[in-house]
Amino acid sequence: MPRIQLVPAPSYPFVTEIQIYISHVNQGGHLDNAQLLTLVSEARVRFFKSLGYVESAVEGVLTVVADIVAQYQSEGFHGETMRVEMLPVDFNKYGFDLQFRMSDKASGRGVALGKVGIVFITREHRKVALVPAAFRELVSHLVDSPPLSTHNLK
Repeated sequence: MPRIQLVPAPSYPFVTEIQIYISHVNQGGHLDNAQLLTLVSEARVRFFKSLGYVESAVEGVLTVVADIVAQYQSEGFHGETMRVEMLPVDFNKYGFDLQFRMSDKASGRGVALGKVGIVFITREHRKVALVPAAFRELVSHLVDSPPLSTHNLK
């Protein structure tokens, strides 16, 4: 099977920092692959929060993760602080991809690239829903704005 090859975006409008705890590390002494998903999920929640939303209430609809892909660049280790950057891309009728780049804050060493497929669903019937126009409008301005950071969250 050919290896996944992702290309990082030139810039990402959302940035957050997450420390690798001992519970994130496997017996090999580095960031466990399942725990990478945990860190990316935390960053995703922070991304929505930075926009004033929780994942269960984005303009009246829910969000669900449809898929995720990750390409490792290097190991992450206990005690390191990961800088997780995110960019909403590839919108369709029902969702978008949230592209991410994870790197060690201290050294800048790339740890992982990837993207999370986000789909909007109705609360009542749990069926796919159109991307809310207000949400799409809000994130369309991110590319031209200074980076959002969880340091600015209340």
